[in-house]
Amino acid sequence: MFKSVRLTAEEQFAATQKKEVIARNEQQQLQRENVEHVMKLRALRLAKVVADKKAAGTAATKKAKASITTQDQTA
Repeated sequence: MFKSVRLTAEEQFAATQKKEVIARNEQQQLQRENVEHVMKLRALRLAKVVADKKAAGTAATKKAKASITTQDQTA
């Protein structure tokens, strides 16, 4: 007929525990997504740095070759 107070309390406790587990899993998923997003941004930034260095090296090489060519023409 009537549920005992202890049984009601245990049911409420179990429900609370279940909600906490679900909330914890959702929080962990959000953290994982954030970490993945940051890793992607870092990879893009590093790729840009590499591309910039490569472009700077290419520009320096062209400038050096142009300088050498100019010196050869004046000599």
